[in-house]
Amino acid sequence: MPGKILIVDDISTNRIVLKVKLSSAFYEVLQARSAEEAEALIEAEAPDLVLASARLPNTPALTLCARLKAAAGDRSLPLALIDTEDLREERLERLRAGADDVLTKPLDDLELLARVRSLLRLHDGTEDLRLRAGTVPVLDEDEIAQYAESHANVMLCTNAPARALRWHKALQRNYSGQLSTVLFRDAMRDRQDGSRPDAFVIELSQEAPEAALRLIADARARCQTRDAAVIAVMPNENRRLAADALDLGANDVLVNGFDVEELTLRLRRQILRKQRMEVLRDKLASGLRAAVTDPLTGLHNRRYAMPRLAELAEHSIESGEDCAVILADLDHFKSINDQFGHAAGDTVLCEVAKRLRDNLRGVDMVARIGGEEFLIVMPNTTLIEAHGAASRLCRIIGQTPVRDPSVARPMPVTISIGLAMCSATKAQQGDTARAMLDQADRALYDAKSQGRNQVTLSRLSAA
Repeated sequence: MPGKILIVDDISTNRIVLKVKLSSAFYEVLQARSAEEAEALIEAEAPDLVLASARLPNTPALTLCARLKAAAGDRSLPLALIDTEDLREERLERLRAGADDVLTKPLDDLELLARVRSLLRLHDGTEDLRLRAGTVPVLDEDEIAQYAESHANVMLCTNAPARALRWHKALQRNYSGQLSTVLFRDAMRDRQDGSRPDAFVIELSQEAPEAALRLIADARARCQTRDAAVIAVMPNENRRLAADALDLGANDVLVNGFDVEELTLRLRRQILRKQRMEVLRDKLASGLRAAVTDPLTGLHNRRYAMPRLAELAEHSIESGEDCAVILADLDHFKSINDQFGHAAGDTVLCEVAKRLRDNLRGVDMVARIGGEEFLIVMPNTTLIEAHGAASRLCRIIGQTPVRDPSVARPMPVTISIGLAMCSATKAQQGDTARAMLDQADRALYDAKSQGRNQVTLSRLSAA
């Protein structure tokens, strides 16, 4: 769906002109005449981007930044201020106050829309991660900013070594992160220490822009650098070239040449945004792992295991490769809990899980699917191999009692195992995964009935 953009300007003509430009690019446009109206629309309509006049009556630009960011709450809301004059000190103040960009009239349509697209990409990426991560604790912005500042790896890229060194020397006085200089041709080479740049600062000259634009596109295309911040620095103003850089993936473009203070402000903002997204990605990945992991043993849980069993069974039938399905259940586990306590029972479960995991192949799946019940799926495994593996697991579990510091003596543990085989020649109608699980369950029942601490093959698999 198109982005939703809020225009904030007290002059109706300005709002109308800007609305026409944005509407022609198929954006949904909201309008506000004051900071108060903008705050209400931000809360009610949740726009994706705000384009605001830097000279609203009774609302200084710095106050406007703070109010609009506060109205957005924990949502990502890019804010670009539009001014009638390009005054360096005012531009820097607004960037310090939280503006993501500062634009100057007259607005070039090509550059305006390119900057809008760039800001919306950043917003969409952050919001998508935030929403997918679900309920996420409030991020410690100060901690993230401090980490980003001190640990970020910034690569300065030019085609002139002397200029790169001047940039490095100037930026080093303002920025405490790690800085390196490199020529365009070497920017994408793998580093010996394995590190990846968190940000690129790329010189974009009018004389030879192709190499810089190619580097921007290359950085965005490679998985190692696609999340890095990219800032292009133009020695001379060229709106079309700036638009090209933004559309190829640059996060920001300095159109007034190398200004160390402005670059530092914009660099910090981009690295902070990158670090914030990495935190969200980590929280999302952690949540996804937790959803499919048994919290006690660290094995996969039933939610993961059952769909994975279905996938492996289907692959077995399609490929013609045999697949083993093993159900393992601890013997007399209730008596362990009753005699030694539930904490000791948890220790037993964790130790058994470790022994199972340590004595299976990397391609094998092992999961805890019930209180003391484990499911093992061994793809591309013959009956002889599966029976040998199951017998080995049975022996390893039973030969060494489990020790717990809180229990005076070692706890003897044994396990019963039911084994079923899935193959194309024995595929049955209906849910093959369920059929294999049922066969393994019946084999496990037979193992229990015949005295426990043994491996029993399902009758269908033995036939």
